[in-house]
Amino acid sequence: VQLVESGGGLVQPGGSLRLSCAASGISFSVNAMAWYRQAPGKQRELVAIISSGGSTTYADSAKGRFTISRDNAKSTVYLQMNNLKPEDTAVYYCKPPWHDDWGQGTQVTVSS
Repeated sequence: VQLVESGGGLVQPGGSLRLSCAASGISFSVNAMAWYRQAPGKQRELVAIISSGGSTTYADSAKGRFTISRDNAKSTVYLQMNNLKPEDTAVYYCKPPWHDDWGQGTQVTVSS
């Protein structure tokens, strides 16, 4: 399984970013996909999951601000992040929940 995250960057509080994750080496359309994040000095945490059928679940910190979506034709999962806060600063990763390995992640920094 190969996972390539992109779309991170530096954004001001209240701003938006859209993260992308291109997956290969799996039957993408039949797999749930998830976004995780790891802030400095903290454990990695689940942000959002999308099932193969498109059902979504969010961490409380992401509800109402983040939207996970998928494009099976492109084997890509997205995370639209709105109204970003400094506490959203982290490295963001994606993977199927069952998969043990992590990609390189993409850095999101929310700062004025």
